[in-house]
Amino acid sequence: MIRIATAQVWVHDQDEALAFYTDKLGMEVRADVTVPEMGNFRWLTVGPAGQPDVAIVLMAIPGPPMMDEGTADQVRELMGKGFAGTVFLTTESCQSSYEELSARGVEFVDKPTPMPYGIDASFRDPSGNNFRLTQVADSFG
Repeated sequence: MIRIATAQVWVHDQDEALAFYTDKLGMEVRADVTVPEMGNFRWLTVGPAGQPDVAIVLMAIPGPPMMDEGTADQVRELMGKGFAGTVFLTTESCQSSYEELSARGVEFVDKPTPMPYGIDASFRDPSGNNFRLTQVADSFG
């Protein structure tokens, strides 16, 4: 069986992203490894507490030869607009999670709003990546 192990988000600054994902979102560090043989490439992953089989790679935007500068600029521009992808998080209570994350300093774009599929809110990480926080309705779960 094929299973999802990791998903990647681009980040401007891995240290800033690490602080946001752990301090504000309450995620755990899964791996933080620097590989000297690959030009000090840093493999940095975090994941939700209690969900050890899933991780998010906090990937620095690489330079040449991995990615040319024009492409890197395009990635940065899409991130800044919140269009470099979306991470969907689920919670049992969108309102409670919204209040908890707001108290930790997460700035929401949209407050919890009833939708046909449940209750939904959104925020962005420091690099501009879009997150949806959703309490899924029983009929959609």
